[in-house]
Amino acid sequence: MQWETVIGLEIHTQLATKSKIFSGASTAYGAEPNTQACAVDLGLPGVLPVLNREAVRMAVRFGKAIGAEVAARSVFARKNYFYPDLPKGYQISQFELPIVGRGEVEIDLGEGAGKRIGVTRAHLEEDAGKSLHEDIHGMTGIDLNRAGTPLLEIVSEPDMRSAKEAVAYARKIHQIVTFIGICDGNMQEGSFRVDANVSVRPRGQAEFGTRAELKNINSFKFIEKAINFEVERQIDLIESGGTVVQETRLYDANKDETRPMRSKEEANDYRYFPDPDLLPVEIDQAFIDEVVAAMPELPDAKRARFAMEYGLSDYDAQVLTANRALADYFEVVAKTGGDAKLAANWVMGELSAALNKAGLDIGASPVDAEQLGGLVARIADDTVSGKIAKDVFAAMWAGEGTADAIIEARGLKQITDTGALEAIVDAIIADNPAQVENYRNAEPDKQPKMIGFFVGQVMKKTQGKANPKQVNELLRSKLAG
Repeated sequence: MQWETVIGLEIHTQLATKSKIFSGASTAYGAEPNTQACAVDLGLPGVLPVLNREAVRMAVRFGKAIGAEVAARSVFARKNYFYPDLPKGYQISQFELPIVGRGEVEIDLGEGAGKRIGVTRAHLEEDAGKSLHEDIHGMTGIDLNRAGTPLLEIVSEPDMRSAKEAVAYARKIHQIVTFIGICDGNMQEGSFRVDANVSVRPRGQAEFGTRAELKNINSFKFIEKAINFEVERQIDLIESGGTVVQETRLYDANKDETRPMRSKEEANDYRYFPDPDLLPVEIDQAFIDEVVAAMPELPDAKRARFAMEYGLSDYDAQVLTANRALADYFEVVAKTGGDAKLAANWVMGELSAALNKAGLDIGASPVDAEQLGGLVARIADDTVSGKIAKDVFAAMWAGEGTADAIIEARGLKQITDTGALEAIVDAIIADNPAQVENYRNAEPDKQPKMIGFFVGQVMKKTQGKANPKQVNELLRSKLAG
Protein backbone atom coordinates (compact mmCIF):
# COMPACT_ATOMS: atom_id res chain seq x y z
CA MET A 1 0.00 0.00 0.00
CA GLN A 2 1.15 3.52 -0.78
CA TRP A 3 1.11 5.88 2.19
CA GLU A 4 0.88 9.66 2.39
CA THR A 5 2.34 11.66 5.25
CA VAL A 6 0.41 14.58 6.73
CA ILE A 7 2.27 17.11 8.87
CA GLY A 8 1.33 20.28 10.69
CA LEU A 9 3.68 22.30 12.87
CA GLU A 10 3.14 24.37 15.99
CA ILE A 11 6.06 26.74 16.46
CA HIS A 12 6.62 28.46 19.80
CA THR A 13 8.48 31.69 19.14
CA GLN A 14 9.85 33.54 22.15
CA LEU A 15 9.27 37.24 21.60
CA ALA A 16 12.30 39.50 22.00
CA THR A 17 10.81 41.75 24.70
CA LYS A 18 12.91 42.84 27.66
CA SER A 19 10.17 42.02 30.16
CA LYS A 20 7.58 39.27 30.44
CA ILE A 21 4.16 39.30 28.87
CA PHE A 22 2.19 40.09 32.05
CA SER A 23 4.85 41.38 34.45
CA GLY A 24 7.94 43.57 34.58
CA ALA A 25 10.31 40.67 35.32
CA SER A 26 13.32 40.31 33.02
CA THR A 27 13.40 37.83 30.15
CA ALA A 28 17.23 37.77 29.95
CA TYR A 29 18.67 34.30 29.35
CA GLY A 30 21.13 32.56 31.65
CA ALA A 31 20.26 33.98 35.09
CA GLU A 32 20.52 31.85 38.21
CA PRO A 33 17.41 29.65 38.68
CA ASN A 34 14.35 31.37 40.15
CA THR A 35 15.90 34.85 40.22
CA GLN A 36 13.64 36.28 37.48
CA ALA A 37 10.21 35.08 38.61
CA CYS A 38 8.15 37.76 40.34
CA ALA A 39 4.88 37.53 42.27
CA VAL A 40 2.82 37.88 39.07
CA ASP A 41 4.70 35.05 37.36
CA LEU A 42 4.17 32.84 40.41
CA GLY A 43 0.46 33.61 40.59
CA LEU A 44 0.57 34.68 44.23
CA PRO A 45 -2.73 35.83 45.81
CA GLY A 46 -3.75 39.39 45.03
CA VAL A 47 -1.57 39.95 41.96
CA LEU A 48 -2.96 41.04 38.59
CA PRO A 49 -1.43 40.60 35.12
CA VAL A 50 -0.76 43.65 32.93
CA LEU A 51 -0.33 43.02 29.20
CA ASN A 52 2.99 43.94 27.58
CA ARG A 53 2.20 46.33 24.70
CA GLU A 54 5.41 45.40 22.88
CA ALA A 55 4.35 41.74 22.72
CA VAL A 56 1.14 42.82 21.00
CA ARG A 57 3.13 44.97 18.58
CA MET A 58 5.37 42.01 17.70
CA ALA A 59 2.41 39.70 17.13
CA VAL A 60 0.84 42.23 14.75
CA ARG A 61 4.18 42.58 12.95
CA PHE A 62 4.27 38.84 12.33
CA GLY A 63 0.68 38.83 11.14
CA LYS A 64 1.38 41.52 8.56
CA ALA A 65 4.58 39.76 7.48
CA ILE A 66 2.65 36.66 6.39
CA GLY A 67 -0.33 38.53 4.97
CA ALA A 68 -2.60 37.29 7.74
CA GLU A 69 -5.74 38.70 9.28
CA VAL A 70 -5.00 40.75 12.42
CA ALA A 71 -7.95 40.65 14.81
CA ALA A 72 -9.38 43.96 15.92
CA ARG A 73 -10.45 42.15 19.10
CA SER A 74 -8.72 39.16 20.70
CA VAL A 75 -9.22 37.50 24.07
CA PHE A 76 -6.91 35.85 26.58
CA ALA A 77 -8.07 32.60 28.13
CA ARG A 78 -6.95 30.33 30.93
CA LYS A 79 -5.68 26.95 29.79
CA ASN A 80 -5.96 24.70 32.84
CA TYR A 81 -3.50 21.89 33.47
CA PHE A 82 -1.22 20.79 36.28
CA TYR A 83 2.53 20.46 36.00
CA PRO A 84 5.18 21.28 38.62
CA ASP A 85 6.61 24.04 36.38
CA LEU A 86 3.23 25.79 36.00
CA PRO A 87 2.86 27.61 39.32
CA LYS A 88 -0.62 29.07 38.77
CA GLY A 89 -2.16 25.78 37.69
CA TYR A 90 -3.12 27.38 34.39
CA GLN A 91 -1.43 29.05 31.44
CA ILE A 92 -2.67 32.36 30.05
CA SER A 93 -3.10 31.83 26.31
CA GLN A 94 -5.55 32.62 23.53
CA PHE A 95 -8.10 30.16 22.24
CA GLU A 96 -11.26 31.12 20.37
CA LEU A 97 -10.19 34.66 19.45
CA PRO A 98 -6.44 34.76 18.62
CA ILE A 99 -4.64 37.96 17.68
CA VAL A 100 -3.49 36.64 14.25
CA GLY A 101 -5.76 34.69 11.90
CA ARG A 102 -5.17 32.95 8.61
CA GLY A 103 -2.13 33.65 6.49
CA GLU A 104 0.39 31.74 4.38
CA VAL A 105 4.05 31.47 3.54
CA GLU A 106 5.91 30.30 0.44
CA ILE A 107 8.56 27.65 1.05
CA ASP A 108 11.50 26.83 -1.23
CA LEU A 109 12.01 23.14 -1.95
CA GLY A 110 15.04 23.59 -4.20
CA GLU A 111 15.53 23.33 -7.98
CA GLY A 112 12.92 26.02 -8.53
CA ALA A 113 10.16 24.15 -6.71
CA GLY A 114 8.02 25.90 -4.11
CA LYS A 115 4.83 25.40 -2.15
CA ARG A 116 2.41 27.55 -0.20
CA ILE A 117 1.80 26.50 3.40
CA GLY A 118 -1.21 27.85 5.24
CA VAL A 119 -0.93 29.37 8.70
CA THR A 120 -4.09 28.70 10.69
CA ARG A 121 -3.43 31.20 13.45
CA ALA A 122 -0.82 32.75 15.72
CA HIS A 123 -1.70 33.50 19.31
CA LEU A 124 -0.01 35.12 22.28
CA GLU A 125 0.64 33.17 25.45
CA GLU A 126 2.98 32.91 28.41
CA ASP A 127 5.65 30.26 28.75
CA ALA A 128 5.82 27.83 31.65
CA GLY A 129 8.86 27.22 33.83
CA LYS A 130 11.37 24.45 33.28
CA SER A 131 11.89 21.11 35.01
CA LEU A 132 15.56 20.29 35.60
CA HIS A 133 16.70 16.69 35.90
CA GLU A 134 20.46 17.13 35.59
CA ASP A 135 22.77 17.39 38.62
CA ILE A 136 19.93 16.67 41.07
CA HIS A 137 20.23 12.96 41.76
CA GLY A 138 16.88 11.28 42.25
CA MET A 139 14.97 14.57 42.20
CA THR A 140 13.60 17.17 39.81
CA GLY A 141 14.38 20.87 40.19
CA ILE A 142 12.01 23.62 39.07
CA ASP A 143 13.33 26.84 37.52
CA LEU A 144 10.58 29.43 37.07
CA ASN A 145 12.68 32.06 35.29
CA ARG A 146 10.90 31.26 32.01
CA ALA A 147 7.43 31.44 33.58
CA GLY A 148 5.60 34.34 31.97
CA THR A 149 8.03 34.76 29.07
CA PRO A 150 6.03 35.97 26.03
CA LEU A 151 5.45 33.44 23.27
CA LEU A 152 3.79 33.65 19.88
CA GLU A 153 2.53 30.18 18.98
CA ILE A 154 2.31 29.83 15.20
CA VAL A 155 0.03 27.02 14.08
CA SER A 156 0.20 25.75 10.49
CA GLU A 157 -2.39 23.99 8.40
CA PRO A 158 -1.67 20.26 7.88
CA ASP A 159 -0.29 21.11 4.43
CA MET A 160 3.13 19.44 4.57
CA ARG A 161 3.64 16.02 3.05
CA SER A 162 7.24 15.21 3.96
CA ALA A 163 9.90 15.92 6.55
CA LYS A 164 11.71 17.98 3.89
CA GLU A 165 8.69 20.26 3.51
CA ALA A 166 8.32 20.57 7.28
CA VAL A 167 11.95 21.63 7.67
CA ALA A 168 11.61 24.13 4.81
CA TYR A 169 8.52 25.62 6.49
CA ALA A 170 10.20 25.80 9.91
CA ARG A 171 13.23 27.49 8.35
CA LYS A 172 11.00 29.99 6.57
CA ILE A 173 9.16 30.92 9.77
CA HIS A 174 12.53 31.18 11.55
CA GLN A 175 13.80 33.47 8.79
CA ILE A 176 10.72 35.69 8.98
CA VAL A 177 10.64 36.11 12.78
CA THR A 178 14.35 36.92 12.93
CA PHE A 179 14.21 39.29 9.92
CA ILE A 180 11.37 41.31 11.46
CA GLY A 181 13.15 41.39 14.82
CA ILE A 182 10.55 39.69 17.02
CA CYS A 183 12.70 36.68 18.00
CA ASP A 184 16.43 35.96 18.23
CA GLY A 185 15.77 32.46 16.82
CA ASN A 186 18.21 30.76 19.19
CA MET A 187 17.04 27.16 19.20
CA GLN A 188 19.65 26.01 21.72
CA GLU A 189 18.30 28.47 24.28
CA GLY A 190 14.68 27.54 23.55
CA SER A 191 13.70 30.74 21.76
CA PHE A 192 12.34 28.78 18.80
CA ARG A 193 10.74 25.40 19.54
CA VAL A 194 8.80 23.15 17.20
CA ASP A 195 6.02 20.64 17.86
CA ALA A 196 5.20 18.40 14.89
CA ASN A 197 1.80 16.74 14.42
CA VAL A 198 2.41 13.67 12.25
CA SER A 199 0.00 11.16 10.75
CA VAL A 200 -0.17 8.82 7.77
CA ARG A 201 -3.04 7.75 5.53
CA PRO A 202 -3.46 5.59 2.45
CA ARG A 203 -2.62 7.63 -0.62
CA GLY A 204 -5.80 9.06 -2.10
CA GLN A 205 -7.77 8.92 1.15
CA ALA A 206 -9.37 12.24 2.14
CA GLU A 207 -9.71 11.52 5.84
CA PHE A 208 -6.69 12.20 8.04
CA GLY A 209 -5.09 9.41 10.05
CA THR A 210 -4.59 9.47 13.83
CA ARG A 211 -1.81 11.88 14.66
CA ALA A 212 1.01 11.88 17.17
CA GLU A 213 2.48 15.13 18.46
CA LEU A 214 6.27 15.31 18.69
CA LYS A 215 7.12 17.88 21.36
CA ASN A 216 9.77 20.59 21.71
CA ILE A 217 12.17 19.75 18.89
CA ASN A 218 15.02 22.25 19.00
CA SER A 219 16.96 21.84 15.76
CA PHE A 220 16.11 21.61 12.07
CA LYS A 221 18.13 18.41 11.79
CA PHE A 222 16.13 16.79 14.58
CA ILE A 223 12.81 17.93 13.05
CA GLU A 224 13.62 15.93 9.93
CA LYS A 225 14.92 12.90 11.81
CA ALA A 226 12.02 12.85 14.30
CA ILE A 227 9.36 13.06 11.58
CA ASN A 228 11.00 10.40 9.42
CA PHE A 229 11.22 8.02 12.37
CA GLU A 230 7.62 8.68 13.38
CA VAL A 231 6.32 8.12 9.84
CA GLU A 232 8.08 4.76 9.63
CA ARG A 233 6.84 3.81 13.12
CA GLN A 234 3.23 4.52 12.23
CA ILE A 235 3.38 2.72 8.88
CA ASP A 236 5.03 -0.33 10.45
CA LEU A 237 2.45 -0.32 13.24
CA ILE A 238 -0.54 -0.18 10.88
CA GLU A 239 0.87 -2.73 8.44
CA SER A 240 1.48 -5.18 11.29
CA GLY A 241 -2.16 -4.94 12.36
CA GLY A 242 -1.78 -2.34 15.11
CA THR A 243 -3.49 0.99 15.62
CA VAL A 244 -1.90 4.42 15.99
CA VAL A 245 -2.84 6.02 19.31
CA GLN A 246 -3.29 9.77 19.58
CA GLU A 247 -0.55 10.77 21.98
CA THR A 248 2.27 13.17 22.70
CA ARG A 249 5.73 11.76 22.04
CA LEU A 250 9.27 12.88 22.77
CA TYR A 251 12.11 12.64 20.26
CA ASP A 252 15.30 11.15 21.73
CA ALA A 253 18.18 12.42 19.60
CA ASN A 254 20.68 10.03 21.17
CA LYS A 255 18.64 6.97 20.17
CA ASP A 256 17.07 8.58 17.09
CA GLU A 257 13.60 7.48 18.10
CA THR A 258 10.34 8.85 19.46
CA ARG A 259 8.78 7.52 22.65
CA PRO A 260 5.46 8.15 24.42
CA MET A 261 5.15 10.99 26.95
CA ARG A 262 1.41 11.11 27.62
CA SER A 263 -1.95 10.70 25.94
CA LYS A 264 -2.78 13.64 23.70
CA GLU A 265 -5.21 16.11 25.23
CA GLU A 266 -8.06 17.76 23.35
CA ALA A 267 -9.08 21.40 23.82
CA ASN A 268 -11.90 20.47 26.19
CA ASP A 269 -9.41 18.73 28.50
CA TYR A 270 -7.91 22.14 29.26
CA ARG A 271 -11.26 23.74 30.24
CA TYR A 272 -10.50 27.00 28.46
CA PHE A 273 -12.39 30.07 29.66
CA PRO A 274 -11.75 33.83 29.25
CA ASP A 275 -9.30 35.14 31.82
CA PRO A 276 -11.31 37.34 34.20
CA ASP A 277 -8.25 39.45 35.07
CA LEU A 278 -7.54 40.55 31.49
CA LEU A 279 -9.70 42.72 29.27
CA PRO A 280 -10.08 41.85 25.57
CA VAL A 281 -7.28 43.26 23.42
CA GLU A 282 -8.67 45.87 21.02
CA ILE A 283 -6.42 47.09 18.21
CA ASP A 284 -7.33 50.05 16.06
CA GLN A 285 -6.18 50.73 12.51
CA ALA A 286 -3.83 53.49 13.66
CA PHE A 287 -1.87 50.96 15.73
CA ILE A 288 -1.66 48.56 12.79
CA ASP A 289 -0.56 51.36 10.46
CA GLU A 290 2.17 52.31 12.94
CA VAL A 291 3.43 48.72 13.01
CA VAL A 292 3.39 48.44 9.22
CA ALA A 293 5.28 51.72 8.83
CA ALA A 294 8.08 50.40 11.02
CA MET A 295 8.33 47.02 9.25
CA PRO A 296 11.74 46.14 7.81
CA GLU A 297 12.15 44.74 4.31
CA LEU A 298 10.92 41.13 4.28
CA PRO A 299 13.17 38.24 3.17
CA ASP A 300 11.45 37.51 -0.16
CA ALA A 301 11.40 41.18 -1.11
CA LYS A 302 15.06 41.57 -0.17
CA ARG A 303 16.04 38.51 -2.20
CA ALA A 304 14.24 39.84 -5.27
CA ARG A 305 15.85 43.27 -4.83
CA PHE A 306 19.34 41.79 -4.46
CA ALA A 307 18.89 39.87 -7.70
CA MET A 308 17.66 42.93 -9.58
CA GLU A 309 19.68 45.75 -8.02
CA TYR A 310 23.00 43.92 -7.70
CA GLY A 311 22.69 41.55 -10.66
CA LEU A 312 23.11 38.48 -8.47
CA SER A 313 22.00 34.99 -9.41
CA ASP A 314 18.91 33.62 -7.67
CA TYR A 315 21.15 31.24 -5.72
CA ASP A 316 23.49 33.99 -4.50
CA ALA A 317 20.56 36.23 -3.55
CA GLN A 318 18.94 33.40 -1.62
CA VAL A 319 22.12 32.54 0.30
CA LEU A 320 22.80 36.18 1.16
CA THR A 321 19.29 36.72 2.51
CA ALA A 322 19.29 33.58 4.66
CA ASN A 323 19.32 35.87 7.68
CA ARG A 324 19.08 39.60 8.21
CA ALA A 325 22.55 40.08 9.69
CA LEU A 326 24.18 38.42 6.67
CA ALA A 327 22.06 40.42 4.23
CA ASP A 328 22.92 43.71 5.95
CA TYR A 329 26.62 42.78 6.04
CA PHE A 330 26.69 41.96 2.33
CA GLU A 331 24.94 45.17 1.36
CA VAL A 332 27.54 47.28 3.17
CA VAL A 333 30.38 45.30 1.52
CA ALA A 334 28.80 45.73 -1.92
CA LYS A 335 28.32 49.48 -1.53
CA THR A 336 31.75 50.05 0.00
CA GLY A 337 33.57 47.80 -2.47
CA GLY A 338 31.74 48.96 -5.57
CA ASP A 339 31.46 45.46 -7.09
CA ALA A 340 28.43 43.48 -5.92
CA LYS A 341 29.37 40.14 -7.52
CA LEU A 342 32.88 40.30 -6.09
CA ALA A 343 31.41 41.25 -2.72
CA ALA A 344 29.03 38.29 -2.85
CA ASN A 345 31.88 35.90 -3.69
CA TRP A 346 33.95 37.13 -0.74
CA VAL A 347 31.09 37.08 1.76
CA MET A 348 29.96 33.60 0.74
CA GLY A 349 33.50 32.31 0.25
CA GLU A 350 36.48 33.50 2.25
CA LEU A 351 34.49 35.21 5.02
CA SER A 352 31.99 32.38 5.53
CA ALA A 353 34.79 29.80 5.60
CA ALA A 354 36.67 31.79 8.25
CA LEU A 355 33.53 32.24 10.35
CA ASN A 356 32.70 28.53 10.16
CA LYS A 357 36.23 27.55 11.12
CA ALA A 358 36.15 29.90 14.10
CA GLY A 359 32.59 28.94 15.07
CA LEU A 360 31.43 32.55 14.85
CA ASP A 361 28.24 34.22 13.68
CA ILE A 362 28.41 37.06 11.18
CA GLY A 363 27.79 39.58 13.97
CA ALA A 364 30.99 38.49 15.72
CA SER A 365 33.24 38.69 12.65
CA PRO A 366 36.67 40.26 13.40
CA VAL A 367 36.45 41.82 9.93
CA ASP A 368 33.52 44.20 9.75
CA ALA A 369 31.59 44.95 6.57
CA GLU A 370 33.32 48.26 5.87
CA GLN A 371 36.72 46.61 6.18
CA LEU A 372 35.85 43.79 3.81
CA GLY A 373 34.35 46.33 1.44
CA GLY A 374 37.68 48.16 1.48
CA LEU A 375 39.47 44.96 0.44
CA VAL A 376 36.93 44.29 -2.33
CA ALA A 377 37.55 47.81 -3.64
CA ARG A 378 41.30 47.13 -3.83
CA ILE A 379 40.68 43.92 -5.79
CA ALA A 380 38.25 45.69 -8.11
CA ASP A 381 40.70 48.50 -8.92
CA ASP A 382 43.59 46.03 -9.47
CA THR A 383 45.58 47.26 -6.47
CA VAL A 384 45.95 43.60 -5.40
CA SER A 385 45.26 40.29 -7.10
CA GLY A 386 42.70 37.83 -5.79
CA LYS A 387 45.49 35.60 -4.52
CA ILE A 388 47.27 38.39 -2.63
CA ALA A 389 43.88 39.54 -1.32
CA LYS A 390 43.57 36.28 0.61
CA ASP A 391 46.79 37.10 2.46
CA VAL A 392 45.48 40.60 3.16
CA PHE A 393 42.22 39.14 4.47
CA ALA A 394 44.11 36.80 6.80
CA ALA A 395 46.00 39.78 8.20
CA MET A 396 42.75 41.72 8.61
CA TRP A 397 41.22 38.72 10.43
CA ALA A 398 44.23 38.75 12.77
CA GLY A 399 43.54 42.38 13.59
CA GLU A 400 46.43 44.00 11.72
CA GLY A 401 44.33 46.84 10.33
CA THR A 402 42.52 47.87 7.16
CA ALA A 403 43.24 46.49 3.71
CA ASP A 404 44.92 49.74 2.62
CA ALA A 405 47.17 49.80 5.68
CA ILE A 406 48.23 46.17 5.25
CA ILE A 407 48.86 46.52 1.52
CA GLU A 408 51.01 49.59 2.13
CA ALA A 409 52.93 48.14 5.07
CA ARG A 410 53.74 44.89 3.30
CA GLY A 411 54.36 46.36 -0.14
CA LEU A 412 51.69 44.19 -1.74
CA LYS A 413 50.50 46.62 -4.39
CA GLN A 414 50.00 44.87 -7.70
CA ILE A 415 52.38 45.65 -10.57
CA THR A 416 50.29 47.15 -13.36
CA ASP A 417 53.00 49.16 -15.15
CA THR A 418 52.96 47.76 -18.70
CA GLY A 419 56.61 48.60 -19.38
CA ALA A 420 57.85 46.86 -16.23
CA LEU A 421 55.70 43.77 -16.90
CA GLU A 422 56.81 43.62 -20.54
CA ALA A 423 60.46 43.55 -19.51
CA ILE A 424 59.80 40.69 -17.10
CA VAL A 425 57.81 38.73 -19.72
CA ASP A 426 60.59 39.21 -22.30
CA ALA A 427 63.14 37.86 -19.82
CA ILE A 428 61.01 34.79 -19.01
CA ILE A 429 60.55 34.02 -22.70
CA ALA A 430 64.28 34.41 -23.36
CA ASP A 431 65.17 32.11 -20.46
CA ASN A 432 62.85 29.29 -21.60
CA PRO A 433 63.40 28.65 -25.34
CA ALA A 434 62.33 24.97 -25.21
CA GLN A 435 58.99 25.77 -23.58
CA VAL A 436 58.45 28.57 -26.10
CA GLU A 437 59.09 26.19 -29.00
CA ASN A 438 56.71 23.59 -27.54
CA TYR A 439 54.02 26.23 -27.12
CA ARG A 440 54.33 27.49 -30.68
CA ASN A 441 54.23 23.96 -32.13
CA ALA A 442 51.22 22.88 -30.03
CA GLU A 443 47.65 22.63 -31.25
CA PRO A 444 45.69 25.86 -30.57
CA ASP A 445 43.34 24.12 -28.14
CA LYS A 446 46.29 23.02 -25.97
CA GLN A 447 48.01 26.39 -25.82
CA PRO A 448 45.79 27.94 -23.08
CA LYS A 449 46.94 25.28 -20.61
CA MET A 450 50.57 25.55 -21.66
CA ILE A 451 50.66 29.29 -21.11
CA GLY A 452 50.19 28.61 -17.42
CA PHE A 453 53.89 27.72 -17.14
CA PHE A 454 54.92 31.19 -18.27
CA VAL A 455 52.34 32.91 -16.05
CA GLY A 456 53.70 30.97 -13.09
CA GLN A 457 57.24 32.09 -13.86
CA VAL A 458 56.19 35.73 -14.04
CA MET A 459 54.31 35.46 -10.75
CA LYS A 460 57.29 33.82 -9.10
CA LYS A 461 59.55 36.60 -10.39
CA THR A 462 57.19 39.31 -9.09
CA GLN A 463 56.29 37.50 -5.82
CA GLY A 464 52.70 37.28 -6.99
CA LYS A 465 52.34 41.03 -7.52
CA ALA A 466 51.93 41.07 -11.30
CA ASN A 467 48.48 41.77 -12.68
CA PRO A 468 47.37 38.34 -14.00
CA LYS A 469 45.16 39.76 -16.75
CA GLN A 470 47.94 41.96 -18.15
CA VAL A 471 50.47 39.12 -17.87
CA ASN A 472 48.24 36.77 -19.87
CA GLU A 473 47.64 39.36 -22.56
CA LEU A 474 51.35 40.13 -22.91
CA LEU A 475 52.33 36.45 -23.03
CA ARG A 476 49.73 35.57 -25.67
CA SER A 477 50.89 38.46 -27.82
CA LYS A 478 54.62 37.73 -27.54
CA LEU A 479 54.39 33.92 -27.72
CA ALA A 480 52.41 34.21 -30.93
CA GLY A 481 55.73 35.24 -32.47
